[in-house]
Amino acid sequence: MTQSYIKDYPRPQLVRRQWENLNGKWDFLFDDEDKGKPEKWYKSFPEGAREICVPFSCETPKSGIGDESHHQTVWYHRVFHWNTESDNHRHLLLHLEGCDFETDVWVNGFHAGNHKGGYARFSFDITDSLTAGENHLTIRAKDSMSIEQPRGKQRWARDNYGCWYVQTTGIWKTVWTETVDPVHLASIKATPDLTGGNIHMEYRIDGKTAGKGYIIDTEVSFGGTLIAKSSRQITRSLVPDNISVVAPEEMPWGIHKWTPETPELYDVKIAIRSGSQILDEVFSYFGMRDVRIHEGHVLLNGIPVYQRLILDQGYWKDSHLTPPDEQALIDDIDKLQAMGYNGVRKHMKIEDERFLYWCDVKGMLVWSEMAAAYEYTDAAVEEFTREWMEIVRQNYSHPCIITWTPFNESWGVPGIKSDQKQQEFTEAIYYLTRSIDSMRPIITNDGWEHTISDILTLHDYEEDGEVFFDRYNSHLEEIGDCRVYHSGWKSAMADGYAYGGQPVIISEFGGIAFSGGSEGSWGYGNTVDTEEAFLRRFDSIVTAIKKLPYVCGFCYTQVSDVQQEINGLLDDEHNYKIAPEKIREINLRETGLRKVGNAH
Repeated sequence: MTQSYIKDYPRPQLVRRQWENLNGKWDFLFDDEDKGKPEKWYKSFPEGAREICVPFSCETPKSGIGDESHHQTVWYHRVFHWNTESDNHRHLLLHLEGCDFETDVWVNGFHAGNHKGGYARFSFDITDSLTAGENHLTIRAKDSMSIEQPRGKQRWARDNYGCWYVQTTGIWKTVWTETVDPVHLASIKATPDLTGGNIHMEYRIDGKTAGKGYIIDTEVSFGGTLIAKSSRQITRSLVPDNISVVAPEEMPWGIHKWTPETPELYDVKIAIRSGSQILDEVFSYFGMRDVRIHEGHVLLNGIPVYQRLILDQGYWKDSHLTPPDEQALIDDIDKLQAMGYNGVRKHMKIEDERFLYWCDVKGMLVWSEMAAAYEYTDAAVEEFTREWMEIVRQNYSHPCIITWTPFNESWGVPGIKSDQKQQEFTEAIYYLTRSIDSMRPIITNDGWEHTISDILTLHDYEEDGEVFFDRYNSHLEEIGDCRVYHSGWKSAMADGYAYGGQPVIISEFGGIAFSGGSEGSWGYGNTVDTEEAFLRRFDSIVTAIKKLPYVCGFCYTQVSDVQQEINGLLDDEHNYKIAPEKIREINLRETGLRKVGNAH
């Protein structure tokens, strides 16, 4: 645990002590006739409103409403208090960690701002709209069934089907406020440099600083011991700083590296001051680690890492996309590590940032994947690009993230195999992502029909291990020409692209349906009825993948049952279906030409 940690704090890499969690009971109304704005509900919220428990969406039982039908527009209202005497000359920032899809915010009837996108955090400075004492906060969220907007696994029809589930409308992550000085730290970008023994920090400053003589001070410590101090004058909104983290001679441990086995983190305290007056104080952390691609391997700190990943859709029975609480996130990570996994592919979702924090702390590798749109249009391109860039910037500094995955299985780019425009779109996203982050590998179409990609990933739900092994036991130089089986044959590469020696990972397989389920429930392949049958099939397919000499990792489908899909290693309440040590033994058993590594 880091020194910056505060339970339930929603933004763990930029922590302030003065904050208020606005989750809990709010007034709530459906607005199917879209009359709330003309009738100015933001000035006077109608009587007779229902009660909802934020941050749970109105579709979920935990919200207190549990209405799974589609509603295009929903409204929220609550009262909060502002003490002008104690907070004189301070500003109040309102943060929404996630609200799907288009959000408008009013404070005391004044419009604070608008945001489009369901998965990225957004914030407004609401100071100018505040009054002493009681204040009224009103939020309107508009969603749709459009397949042009990034929606991930949210259905766009009346009922669930296939692997798409109940939609999420409106607020589904924490709403909170924090008090800041007019001049304050807006964001941090931390880039480790193992070779040079430095952490490169970029500080984004909000407020008028020109000619004011403001200073930003940074202290870096490890385990309570001060490692380095730095001071920089603030002359513009972006302040770079390069800080050595090599321990002094009297502490000869060198650099503490972040790995799954030893997830060591440095603590950071940052202050903005004017003379001796502290204007802003922020607590953070970072990990020193390096991710590179070399000769068909993914290297972590210069050493090949065999990735034992599991597909994590981040759904819960009664709260859907929203975790029931922070402990639920911790419990999931502990259970996955107990089963021998060293990473997760967070699928079609940008998870609560507290999940990334605990992956940082516990040493869980993460593939961060964007929620897909399902149609290729100009509007879809624009919306996807804007929101993906927000997400990459927001989550850049988490050491646990070692791969960006903007596209999956040609979703949103259905003609990518041969359509040059769609191919160029994926290339554009690849290079835009690379322009922000030169460290991490980027997978531009996970599963098949790759264009430009740092890793070649394949999805195959073959249930017979021998068949699977024979299918992929080809020479490495031939793998780019292979045909991937998943609901029909797919090409590993899009037309005009060739395999170039990238690492190969089987990033979806398994999906064995086991135990329970009602009519319409499903998994991949034949359903198994006994633990013995499950373990026999699981062992067969995992062992086959580990025997492939050029494959450097795998991702099993999936963590838990999700609504009609019953192929989780955990049930829909996130309880084990099978004793974790049995799964762990298979995952860690040495069977191939590559070492698959140790686990926690």
